[in-house]
Amino acid sequence: MGSLLKYSGVVTKIRAMQSHLLTEQNFEEIANLGSVTEAVNYLKTTAGYEEILRDADVNTLHRGDVEKLLTQSLYNDYSRLYSFSSLEVRHFLKLYMKRYEVDLINYCSRIVFNHYQEPFDLNYKKPFFDKYSQISIDSLITARSMEGLVEALKDTEYYAPLKKLSESGNPSLFDYDLALDLYYFSAIWKERKKILKKKDLEMFTKSSGYKIDLLNLQWIYRAKKYYTLSPADIYAMLIPIQYHLKQDDLKNLVETAGVDEFMTAVQKTYYAKRYVFDSTHTIEHLYKDSLNRLYKAERRKFPYSLSAVNTYLFLKEEELEKLTTTLECIRYGLTPRETLEYAGGVQRL
Repeated sequence: MGSLLKYSGVVTKIRAMQSHLLTEQNFEEIANLGSVTEAVNYLKTTAGYEEILRDADVNTLHRGDVEKLLTQSLYNDYSRLYSFSSLEVRHFLKLYMKRYEVDLINYCSRIVFNHYQEPFDLNYKKPFFDKYSQISIDSLITARSMEGLVEALKDTEYYAPLKKLSESGNPSLFDYDLALDLYYFSAIWKERKKILKKKDLEMFTKSSGYKIDLLNLQWIYRAKKYYTLSPADIYAMLIPIQYHLKQDDLKNLVETAGVDEFMTAVQKTYYAKRYVFDSTHTIEHLYKDSLNRLYKAERRKFPYSLSAVNTYLFLKEEELEKLTTTLECIRYGLTPRETLEYAGGVQRL
């Protein structure tokens, strides 16, 4: 009864919001449109994007403008969930917010590190971050160097790990990205026990553990396929947390001689035993497909729990990624079939 009372309001809201997510048919219809303008006009007719696109002039929208509006639709959904949540759920949402903070810092890092002339252009994010984040966008946009960007984060939890890195020599942009990712996953893994209890803790541990394992698997695979990295370099970029991929599994994977040996080693892991690998099911597919299956099972098992919130945000973020890819494919004139292949399937729970 406690879980039902705690989550009834937000679960009811999520059910209404989820009915507004795009379907496979929606994506097929969008892929068959002839231009981005037509696609945006189509989105204006959908329940999920009508509000955010209502006042947009599709004839003057650039690619970046569309992406900003789509991002705002995610922020609006986060705000709706926050408004309908209990104190315990809000604590979880604040933990979840760290992912958006890391994305923001990474975006700013690229501009500063590469000395781009384009402005930060973060005004559309400012109301959301002012309300929910520890990060001040006003401070970030004054940075003109990586040292300045790090100092702009002085009053946040990200300052210490980035300050230590900046003083270590001459770190690359990859080093900053990696440091943020490693800090983020270590922080949520540690903090989860402070704010979550019982079934919520079990659910979040499982979803985070899967994500960490699968990301490590992807990073090892890419290091083998696209780069010539030593085992020591690969170990340095892995998230230092094991869930179903134990230390021996990681050792076997990292120290393989190449992609073929890596794929043989993958077949012995927990995930390969639950997933079919063939020419159409790759390591890249494994990440999203496994998480989709996990979220589906957990939400059905615990309908009145954090699983409802976690699953909805995952689905929304997946939808925006697929939608952005679909619009980009239309922009470059790909066929509907090619567009749907690039965007990937739409999975519903």
